[in-house]
Amino acid sequence: MTKAIRFDSSLLRAAMVGLLLAGAALSLSACNTVNGAGKDVSNAGAATSNTATDVQQKL
Repeated sequence: MTKAIRFDSSLLRAAMVGLLLAGAALSLSACNTVNGAGKDVSNAGAATSNTATDVQQKL
């Protein structure tokens, strides 16, 4: 005989809130990571540009 599993609505609600909070935390941490990577790329571009300017002035 199979027994149906019944979920308590408060348990289901708690699980949904937990998943929502975990998703929000992951989204925010991803934004910080992308923001940091953007700054790194920007700094690398500025360094390349400065080096090119220095070389051009020495020619």
